[in-house]
Amino acid sequence: MGLAARLPAAAAAWMLLGTCVQLPAAGAANTPAPGALLPAPQVDPALRFSFQGPMIQGGAVIGTAPKAATLLTLDGASVPIARDGRFLIAFDRDHGPSTTLVATLEDGRQIRRTLRIAPRAWDISRLSTLPKYPVPRPEFERLRPAELARINAARRMQTDAAGWRQTMLWPVVGRISTLFGSQRIYAGEPGSYHTGIDVARPTGTPVLAPADGVVILAAAKPFTLEGNLLMIDHGAGLNSAFMHLSRINVRVGEHVRRGQPLGAVGMTGRATGPHLHWSLKWREARIDPLLLAGPMPVAE
Repeated sequence: MGLAARLPAAAAAWMLLGTCVQLPAAGAANTPAPGALLPAPQVDPALRFSFQGPMIQGGAVIGTAPKAATLLTLDGASVPIARDGRFLIAFDRDHGPSTTLVATLEDGRQIRRTLRIAPRAWDISRLSTLPKYPVPRPEFERLRPAELARINAARRMQTDAAGWRQTMLWPVVGRISTLFGSQRIYAGEPGSYHTGIDVARPTGTPVLAPADGVVILAAAKPFTLEGNLLMIDHGAGLNSAFMHLSRINVRVGEHVRRGQPLGAVGMTGRATGPHLHWSLKWREARIDPLLLAGPMPVAE
């Protein structure tokens, strides 16, 4: 099943603009009489983009570039094109209403598309008894810079993973306790929006790889917020993070396969109970896992 088959109704709001057509010169002999219908513009199929996925805030799209494309950019930033012409792009939770995709062809011509990004509404979660920081602020501020440096270094790693092409599995099946994109209020103090999805499951529940990938971070000891943190690169700039694990079964540099056990659910780090926090990121864009994995299956 492709990405398009698993989209919510809101995803249907995306639009494509910018098709290049050549119009006849003014006064040309084939100019139709007033009131006549113009023929539909013909576009060479080799010059078309195709897309699968939701053009919506928090969504990801697998596209196919025009056949002669040698360079692809999204709002000016280069996007790699695979040998078969496929590529991945995604849209942050707070992405604006449009973005521009440009393919440069072998002969120097450019094919430009303006993509319309549908907006979404977000839930608010109020955690009235949980402080914003789980440790005294001086200790948190001492530990956090090194943790963030490790996370950012891991995300800069480039691997040969091709899991971005696959339909994603849910790492665990259970009750979704917090949705992607929701705003959290900690004892009256606003925090950042929720960057992943929380699935409530008992400690020790196996966590599976949602897609093929390469391990880019496997914490040897808990991080202050994320606890035992595992990160998997799926290629093309897409990576998964799994937080609060009770254990991690894989090592940095290890290739993992879709459905392979990676570790187990826990409540390490900043957690009010055992659950898996799964987040997805494409470059700097935070993505909603629900849009890539589809509706949560019914637990057996």
